[in-house]
Amino acid sequence: MVDIATRVWNHKWKIDPIVRSLIDTDFYKLLMCQSVFHNKPDVTVSFSLINRSKTIRLAEMIDEGELREQLDHVRSLRLTRGESTWLRGNMFYGKRQMFRPDFMEWFENLQLPPYHLEKRDGQYELTFEGSWPEVMLWEIPALAVLMELRGRAVLKDMGRFELQVLYARAMTKLWEKVERLRGIEGLRIADFGTRRRHSFLWQDWCVQAMLEGLGGAFTGTSNCLIARNRDLEAVGTNAHELPMVYAALAEDDAALARAPYDVLSDWHAEHEGNLRIILPDTYGTEGFLDRAPDWLTQWTGIRIDSGDPAAGAEAAIRWWQSRGEDPMTKLVIFSDGLDVENIVALHRQFAGRVKVSFGWGTNLTNDFRGLVPDGGLDAFSLVCKAVSANGRPTVKLSDNPEKAMGPADEIARYKRVFGVGEQVRREVLV
Repeated sequence: MVDIATRVWNHKWKIDPIVRSLIDTDFYKLLMCQSVFHNKPDVTVSFSLINRSKTIRLAEMIDEGELREQLDHVRSLRLTRGESTWLRGNMFYGKRQMFRPDFMEWFENLQLPPYHLEKRDGQYELTFEGSWPEVMLWEIPALAVLMELRGRAVLKDMGRFELQVLYARAMTKLWEKVERLRGIEGLRIADFGTRRRHSFLWQDWCVQAMLEGLGGAFTGTSNCLIARNRDLEAVGTNAHELPMVYAALAEDDAALARAPYDVLSDWHAEHEGNLRIILPDTYGTEGFLDRAPDWLTQWTGIRIDSGDPAAGAEAAIRWWQSRGEDPMTKLVIFSDGLDVENIVALHRQFAGRVKVSFGWGTNLTNDFRGLVPDGGLDAFSLVCKAVSANGRPTVKLSDNPEKAMGPADEIARYKRVFGVGEQVRREVLV
């Protein structure tokens, strides 16, 4: 097992680049990328870094030269022969050749496109623009780089013993969470923590701790590199990016209303009926389910990623029942802001009514709350989102208006088209 504190103390850039591989990313990104590669390869998309936690002034903490060095390193990465062999030949979700030969040939020759970086009002403005399949793969490494550089800035003045104690306390904190989760009968939980992790080495340690502590209840990791290295399941399906871009490309209100379902139609064709998890909250869960075509009721389950998680699960259960489906045969995946307390509560509320699973993110791979003065290592809400497609702005409404994004006039239009009324605001912490 890696001595993380010693590696931080003796930090060598060549040993520990923040992003080590093009597959040091979330599995759903590669699945979505293949779908985009086949369905929308010529769309030009812009991504932008968005720091929702304005009090964390990243440009005043992170050296611009260091940031550029890490981003340039990401651009130097290429898929290795071993990584390509794993993607081409491994079985994912019971299916071989999840990634098709034409996509793999393209991926094997990929270099991520250039980035644009500026400082403004204590923050970094980091943007990426290019063909959608290429530029979308910047999202996860960009977030990982910014999150880890912020952590390194806090840790750089700590002594060797101070670092040892810090990581010992963090390990104890996580292990206490694992011990609490051990008592949940029928638990199914996966690591979803790549995008806002403390560091690669720490995420890898957390995954090993979950595997040893929870055994079969730990179902895998979204991080492809860790899944490959640790012989684990790579898990994930799709994200808000797909409906946001499809919606931005819509020519009129009728096409806009169809866009979220066009996404899932293309997804179904791409994956031949596999990976059938619905993410319904991009433009409001209730409206999405009310207008959903009957063929979607046959899908495996729903991921709850904003708003009140219990309310979202209850809405899913009502929808399945109203369409003549048995909720006990369906899967609900909770993935928004999870920690032990709400994992325990949600499992207690819904186990026995639906199949329940959890995608545990930031509070698994970046919970250093209370371990350094003034919350210096507390996780914060940093995202990298598609902000335009073919020059048109993207919009996200979400079940939590605190997560909404887009120009005000377009948000108003989308609310009208999708019938979104008053919403309950929930503080976004991570």
